[in-house]
Amino acid sequence: MNYEKNKIELEENGYSVLVDLYSDNEIGGILACIENAAQDGNSFMKTKDLFAIRQLIKNVPELTDLLFNDKLTELISDLSESEYFLTKAIYFDKPSESNWFVAYHQDLSISVDQKAELENYINWTFKKGQYGVQPPIEILEDTITIRIHLDKTDKNNGALKVIPKSHLNGIVRVDSKNWNTENEFICEVEKGGIMLMKPLTLHASNRTTNGKKRRVIHLEFNKHNLTKPLNWLERNKISTSTQ
Repeated sequence: MNYEKNKIELEENGYSVLVDLYSDNEIGGILACIENAAQDGNSFMKTKDLFAIRQLIKNVPELTDLLFNDKLTELISDLSESEYFLTKAIYFDKPSESNWFVAYHQDLSISVDQKAELENYINWTFKKGQYGVQPPIEILEDTITIRIHLDKTDKNNGALKVIPKSHLNGIVRVDSKNWNTENEFICEVEKGGIMLMKPLTLHASNRTTNGKKRRVIHLEFNKHNLTKPLNWLERNKISTSTQ
């Protein structure tokens, strides 16, 4: 299958939606694997509005073969001539009764293995035992986010809203006048489909109103080594070009 159209959409608009990357059986296997995982430690977060697993591959390594099926590895290979590797993996479950609203934002933080005072690495955080930092902008520009949808997601259960082409404006102050929501697009995704996104694309999500789940696996990929002594916290050398 050729994903050239999706690659162009991602580069030009900052997002692209694909269907049928995973069968119902594959989705069932992924969900069973997550449900059977031990749910303790800093990487697991559970509230009435959200269940999340950070460092997903590290905590549930059995997911690797299930997530990286032939279609996904071919897609990642088609998206770039360079060798990309996994840098972040999170599982989100937005329960049916959730009233969780997320305002427009860009994803500006990466997870790293330590803190170091380095030029162009700013806005350090330390949450749940892991360091986050805003890296040089070229690292964010070259990040590819893949959101695997384990449920059908539409405007009534928290589908992402995006501002097309907003990733081309660099880092945007959300309170600035440099953007508006007039050309907002709602990225509805079928179960087993995925959404590609650039992290600098302005995106948001509404509250769930239809009583349906929205379970998503959020993966981020990059090709850059970080400035020493920093390393990606979750760097995973999953081969995407020779499978």
